[in-house]
Amino acid sequence: LSSLSGLTHESHKKDVEQVYLRCSEGSIEWMYPTGALIVNLRPNTSPASYKHLTVCIKPFKDSAGANIYLEKTGELKLLVRDGDRSPSKVYCFGYDQGGLFIEATPQQDISRKITGFQYELMSKGIAADLHTVSAPCRPCSDTEVLLAVCTSDFVIRGSIQDVTNEAEEQESVIHVGVNKLYRQKSKVFQLTGESGNWRGQIKTLLECGVKPGDGDFLFTGRMHFGEARLGCAPRFKDFQRMYKEAKDKGLNPCEIGPD
Repeated sequence: LSSLSGLTHESHKKDVEQVYLRCSEGSIEWMYPTGALIVNLRPNTSPASYKHLTVCIKPFKDSAGANIYLEKTGELKLLVRDGDRSPSKVYCFGYDQGGLFIEATPQQDISRKITGFQYELMSKGIAADLHTVSAPCRPCSDTEVLLAVCTSDFVIRGSIQDVTNEAEEQESVIHVGVNKLYRQKSKVFQLTGESGNWRGQIKTLLECGVKPGDGDFLFTGRMHFGEARLGCAPRFKDFQRMYKEAKDKGLNPCEIGPD
């Protein structure tokens, strides 16, 4: 978390301050914004790999006081307008498309404003997977499922306990009861209550129309801004079939032990 305050240069409202961030994910919080910030993302990777990176930002729900632009060689492209209220909206762009230029808007009382957002750097392949423009609710092929088992941030066998729809955010929250935990990058799925059951939540698009249903599924997906996002989720019996077929042919990209 990087926190800055515009009050440190209140007498120079036209100042432009440079910020350098080395982490691949984090957040920026600019209190009492005045002037402008240039945010330079400098991850600890080889500069040759920069062209393969995507930057995503997710403004805080109550972020206000500045416009956020994409800047390259002096040209500005508006990303987030001050006052926009789009809950959970994520803005992504290629690392080579430019950097972030944050310009404070005129305020009568800057002490009431805080501009902030989370950011993530990821490979373009992963970003495309998270933000599939065409057919985001399309079922995965056998090959896609088997690859997802190897590369996802979480892989679990579980059932759908409930689904709650968040119309404002255009998302559905799948409440999952976990029968077997194969892998998780973050502690999204945890033991709850005295019964010792594992539970967790996975988010997906509202348009996918997920409903509670009987039976077990293999849930896979990625962590995105601290939330589990659904990837491939075949019925578990279908996964067992495709896993066995691939194993018999020696085509499994990795071992998981689906029983």
